[in-house]
Amino acid sequence: MIEIDGSYGEGGGQLTRTAVALSAITRKPVRIVNVRARRGKPGLAPQHLAALRAVAAICDARTEGLELGSTAIVFEPGALKGGTYRFDVGTAGSVTLVLQAVLPALLACGAPAHVVVTGGTDVRQAPPADYLAEVLLRHLARMGARARLAVTRRGYYPRGGGEIALDVAPGELRPFDCTSPGKLRALRGTAHVANLPAHIAERMRDAALAQLAGWGPGEEVTARWLGGAEATGRGGSIVVWAETEHSVLGASRVAEFGVRAEALGEAVGRELKADLEAGVTADAHAADQLLIYLALAGGTSSFTTRELTSHAQTAMWLIARFLPVRFASERADGAFCIRVAP
Repeated sequence: MIEIDGSYGEGGGQLTRTAVALSAITRKPVRIVNVRARRGKPGLAPQHLAALRAVAAICDARTEGLELGSTAIVFEPGALKGGTYRFDVGTAGSVTLVLQAVLPALLACGAPAHVVVTGGTDVRQAPPADYLAEVLLRHLARMGARARLAVTRRGYYPRGGGEIALDVAPGELRPFDCTSPGKLRALRGTAHVANLPAHIAERMRDAALAQLAGWGPGEEVTARWLGGAEATGRGGSIVVWAETEHSVLGASRVAEFGVRAEALGEAVGRELKADLEAGVTADAHAADQLLIYLALAGGTSSFTTRELTSHAQTAMWLIARFLPVRFASERADGAFCIRVAP
């Protein structure tokens, strides 16, 4: 049994979710202590608990300690299997974080799967649904992954009630060797609000586009208003991405009460503009999420990113505990080149 100290590195929920996913993929049991030790409220919160239970369901795992607030768990996986699943976070906890945990395992199981998760689709401290669909899944598609995400209904803090469906088809991941983005082909994005004035989405969009002025060719960022059956509660988000010849870069923010729409849009625009100016092939948020897939792909992969976050460094340490893989990083010209090799 592999022993993992959950306080290592960034010491948050990503470490625990990734460890359980790797356990399911490798069939290596794991014991994790000090779960989320570096957070204000240590232990499993509803979204982390839902993620771990979801991974357990798709591999018939035997578990100990899967309960709210738990700071130590044992996960003993069985064989991965596809099929149809439904999971409920039970709160406004992030649906996308649950999907981040199950997606690597489903891609590795070799059978089709359909997963529906209910909870918060666009919540703080988690990637908005559109970022997962338009940035992460685009990266994975270049690696050969066959996964499709559909937002059935939006949900926000504090009510939740959103729903996302994920379909995964069998396929084999290929290495991703991309250190140059190539030519910029399009700037796209979507800003939306639900059960709030439509001008909030328009202001987020316009502020982001002002930061990206001159980067063309042709910006296609929509502003949408949702209501009725399209969303539960009030909220919104903005996600903007740059499609390049060889990669995709994204930036996002979730709407917050008390934070001006212009501030959110400007932050997204500045972040994406900085990645474009640096000529990198993965934004900082994608960088740490991609590592597990690159490790599973075999062969040698590489990408560049502006920032090597503590999340990414923690993921490298953790993945190497389960898989025969080596990570290397080199800083040059204001960016990091990350290499993943067997």
